[in-house]
Amino acid sequence: MTEQKNQVTRAAPEQSNDYRVVVFGAGGVGKSSLVLRFIKGTFRESYIPTIEDTYRQVISCNKNICTLQITDTTGSHQFPAMQRLSISKGHAFILVFSVCSKQSLEELRPIWALIKELKGADIPNIPVMLVGNKCDETAELREVSQIEGQAQATTWSISFMETSAKTNHNVTELFQELLNMEKTRTVSLQLDTKKQKKQKKEKKAKETNGAIPENGEASASASGGAKEKCRVM
Repeated sequence: MTEQKNQVTRAAPEQSNDYRVVVFGAGGVGKSSLVLRFIKGTFRESYIPTIEDTYRQVISCNKNICTLQITDTTGSHQFPAMQRLSISKGHAFILVFSVCSKQSLEELRPIWALIKELKGADIPNIPVMLVGNKCDETAELREVSQIEGQAQATTWSISFMETSAKTNHNVTELFQELLNMEKTRTVSLQLDTKKQKKQKKEKKAKETNGAIPENGEASASASGGAKEKCRVM
């Protein structure tokens, strides 16, 4: 029995190369649009219901390369077993509602309750973001103000952000902020670019046939501040 327990303990780190983010929300709030905008930089106007899709992107985890795995869940309540499994496996959660639908915010209540139930005492250390999507819509169409969204997040003791998948407002910021909230390890969308910067500098030197610019310091400063975005796997 002891040997079996040790085997389970040794097997656990194999999952450390994956950082799993689960996106929840009612149908039509823009969950898939947010994920697709972040991963592929695209936006689709038409609504296509999702059962469950998983997307992956390379990120930095404790200065090593790992995989950000984003699970885009169904907006339907017909798959409770899938919901529970996604929550059990998730490291972080995004709860999406549409600012044009107060009902979509209400539908997040049972999901948040289930997350708290399944994660138990770990919940204070788990990154969770409440997201008001479609903030590009006109004031006349709004049913949930930014103040109301923030108030709900405060009540649940989680973070809040408004986004627009359509205009790409706060989309990358959403995922980076979520990763910044991780307490057990350092997770970032930015890869450790020291080696990449060196390679870029060498490449630039070759392109200029080794010529030294008139202001060498300025060139070094400019290249030193550059950060390379992760690429989709």
